[in-house]
Amino acid sequence: MTFVNTRPYGSGVHELSIAMSLVEAASEEARRHGDVRVEALHLRIGVLAGVVREALAFSFELAAEGTPVAGARLIIEEVPVTVACPTCQAERALASPQEFRCPVCGTATGHVVAGRELVLTALELEDHDSANR
Repeated sequence: MTFVNTRPYGSGVHELSIAMSLVEAASEEARRHGDVRVEALHLRIGVLAGVVREALAFSFELAAEGTPVAGARLIIEEVPVTVACPTCQAERALASPQEFRCPVCGTATGHVVAGRELVLTALELEDHDSANR
């Protein structure tokens, strides 16, 4: 499941709405599987997604309270900014999101290939029966 960040960078806090969407998606999936508990949510979050990791974790804990997702862990993989260099004809990860230049040849580029994503990649589910053994 992919969540699209349409908010302009720097405007207002949006981590709570993201957390609520994650809880809703995970709860729905847990219901589809029957009597299960959500152990963890795996996310890929790009450096340019405008998400503050700590704010998301805090918001997630609040949003999950009283749901099948309560107590689940957020496992976040941070995705670096990757650009396509027109000179090298290659994709390159940037050392810093403040300078959009190829780290190999120095060519300026604004063609972002990765680093904006906010994706729920996997859920870890556990049967209530096996959790109570």
